[in-house]
Amino acid sequence: MTITETDTDAWTGQRVKEADTEYVIHSWSVQGALNPMPVAGGSGSWFWDYEGNRYLDFQSQLVNLNLGHQHPKLVEAIREQADRLCYIGPGFAERSRAELAEMLAELTPGDLKMSFFTTGGAAANENAIRLARHVTGRHKVIARYRSYHGATNGAMSLTGDPRRWSTEPGGMPGVVRMLDPYTYRCPAGHPDPCPVCSGGPHLEEILQYENPDTVAAVIVETVTGTNGLLYPPDGYLQSLREVCDRYGILLIFDEVMAGFGRTGEWFACNHWDVTPDILTTAKGLNSGYVPLGAMTVSARISEWLKDNMFWGGLTYAGHPLACASGVASLRIMQEENIVENARLRGERLGAGLAKLAESHPSIGEIRGRGLFHGVELVKNRESREPLVPFNAKGPAAAPVTRIVKEAMARGLYLTANFNVLRLTPPLVIEDSEIDLALEVLDDVLNLADEHYVG
Repeated sequence: MTITETDTDAWTGQRVKEADTEYVIHSWSVQGALNPMPVAGGSGSWFWDYEGNRYLDFQSQLVNLNLGHQHPKLVEAIREQADRLCYIGPGFAERSRAELAEMLAELTPGDLKMSFFTTGGAAANENAIRLARHVTGRHKVIARYRSYHGATNGAMSLTGDPRRWSTEPGGMPGVVRMLDPYTYRCPAGHPDPCPVCSGGPHLEEILQYENPDTVAAVIVETVTGTNGLLYPPDGYLQSLREVCDRYGILLIFDEVMAGFGRTGEWFACNHWDVTPDILTTAKGLNSGYVPLGAMTVSARISEWLKDNMFWGGLTYAGHPLACASGVASLRIMQEENIVENARLRGERLGAGLAKLAESHPSIGEIRGRGLFHGVELVKNRESREPLVPFNAKGPAAAPVTRIVKEAMARGLYLTANFNVLRLTPPLVIEDSEIDLALEVLDDVLNLADEHYVG
C-alpha cells in the first residue's frame, strides 16, 4: 500500500480535479455528470480557482458563509482553541461550549434558554422533533411542502421538496403536511385574501382532520430558504403561535438558513416578534467554518429537562473547535455591526433589483430582507407563468441553468431553485460588490427576457 504524495506543490488544480472525480461522492448529483471547479482559496466575498480567476460569492456557498471566506479573527479563534483543547466528550463541561450556550440564551428571542449542540441543521431538527414528542407525549408533526429541513432520515421526512421522494416509502412516520404562505402564487388556488397565507385557519383545518391531541409540533422555516425565498405575510407566524398555544402543540422555527443576521435581524422571527418553543440554527451560527448546529429551547422545556431524560446524543455534540468558532463568530458580528451591515446592504440590493425589474419583464417578483433575496422569473407577468416549471430538469430547466452558467462566466456565483434566483451574499459584502453583482445580473437577465411572451 502506498500513500498519496503530500507535497503541496503536487496538488495543482488538475490534480485536485482528477482525485475529486475519481474518489469523492458529491451531494445530490449524478457523479458522472459533474465537472467540479477546483477552488484554491477565498477571502471576504470572493473565492478563486488555481488559474487565478476570481468569483464574487453571491450565494455564501450554502448560505452559510455569513462572515465570508477566511475571516482572520474567526480563523485565529479556531487555531487558539486547537492549541488549548481539540476535543473532549459531550459529558464534560467545557469553556467554549458553555460560553456559546450562554451567548445564545442572551441573543435568541423571548425566553429561549438552553441549547443542545449538533453537527449541523439536520441533526438539530431531528433532535427538536424527538424532544417535542417526548415533552408532549404525542407523535405527529406538521411540516410544509415547500420546505427543506436536512438530508438525514428524519429531517428528510420533514422536508417537503422533491428531494424527499427518493427516501419514500419509509422515513420517519407521523409527518403531516400543510401548504405554504406563497403570497405570489396562492397555493390553494383562491383569489386574495389567500386562506392558506393567513396561517392559523389553514393549520386548524389540518388539525381537524388529524386530531390535535396527536400532534406534538409544527415545524416551519421562518422564511423558506432553498425553496423560493418565501416570506410569510404579517400576522402569519403570530397566527400559528396562537393555534399551537390553543392546542398545546410546540412551535419549532427552523432558522438554519435565515438566522444570525441573514434577514437584517439577529433572527428572522424578530421581524414579527414571535418566539418559538424550539429554535434550530446552524450555518450562520459560525459561518460554517467547523460543522455546528444548535437546538435552543424555551424556559418551560428547560425546566422539563431538569427532571426528564433527554433522549439524544452525538459524539461530536458541542465539539470544542466548533463551539469556539461559534463564540468568535457572534463576537465578530457584534464588534463589526454585521447585522446592521446586512440590513443596509440589503436595502441597496433591493433597490437595485427593483430598478432591474423596470427593464427586465421576466422579473415577476422580488422578495427579500437583509441579504436574503429571491428573484422569481416568469414568462408572463400577468399570468405569472414561471420561466421554468416546478422541479424542472434537463432541457426544461435550461433557461435558468443558462443564466446561472453565464453569470459564473462573468465572475458571479449564484444559484437558483427552479424559476427563482437566490441572492444571498456574505453579510460582510461591500457596496461596490453589490453594484458589481447588479451589473452582471442586468446583463444575464436578458437571457430570461428572451423567453418572455407577455
